[in-house]
Amino acid sequence: MTRIKRGVIKRKKHSKILKATKGYYGSHSRSYRLAKEELLKSLSYSYRDRKNKKRTFRSLWITRINAAARLNGLSYNEFINGLKLAKVDINRKILSDIAINDPKAFSKLVEIAKSQVTA
Repeated sequence: MTRIKRGVIKRKKHSKILKATKGYYGSHSRSYRLAKEELLKSLSYSYRDRKNKKRTFRSLWITRINAAARLNGLSYNEFINGLKLAKVDINRKILSDIAINDPKAFSKLVEIAKSQVTA
């Protein structure tokens, strides 16, 4: 039987973890054991927050659309319902962008929605 020494492999593995945790607070970037735990935690946070980012942006778009619709005399709910009844298929991201960058076009969309809601 020959003895297996892990020196190079172990150093490489540790270096990889320590490189990934560079910039973490205190010993979390210097001690391998703490760095490894912290890296696992941060990877789980990044996975979770990639999902949450989608929710957050949708919420932001809805807030912007609501504000712009209210300036034109409709609530968000009435506006979206009116667009659905008029069979206008624009997603919230684009509606939000139109509300910010092109208020005239947005007010035309509001008019379309109003005509459907009141009819």
